[in-house]
Amino acid sequence: MPRITRRRTIAAPLDEVWELVSDPYSLPRWWPRTTRVENVEGEGAGGQWTKVLETAEGRGVRADHRCLDSVEGERYSWEQLLEGTPFARHLRSSAIEIRLRDEDGATEISLASSEALRGMSRFGSPMLRRAQKARLDEALDGIERALT
Repeated sequence: MPRITRRRTIAAPLDEVWELVSDPYSLPRWWPRTTRVENVEGEGAGGQWTKVLETAEGRGVRADHRCLDSVEGERYSWEQLLEGTPFARHLRSSAIEIRLRDEDGATEISLASSEALRGMSRFGSPMLRRAQKARLDEALDGIERALT
């Protein structure tokens, strides 16, 4: 499963970054193409939510997620729930991991994306890696905009 990681140091205190990235309702402020979040149930590991993403054509697409791991001020990860969705035709798995580290009042943010393609979609893996890099860079830009 290809894992793509992007890092950036942002001039914002770690607790503010944590508050933003660990709250599913904040995803529209920083995660690419997310227009809203619905059906948030629970907090931390095991919590679930639905992101509504906007396609290039302007339609809304729903994607369900579950928090896999949450260590306050340190890391937060989630996976997309694929079974029974249109995404399952192309993806075997999709997960995001966020790691934070204090840098003298600023915060180093590491975003990692792990996605595995299914069936014939596997031949698109170079395009997938480029898309993962672009999405993570957009997410880091969004975090920076939201906090500075």
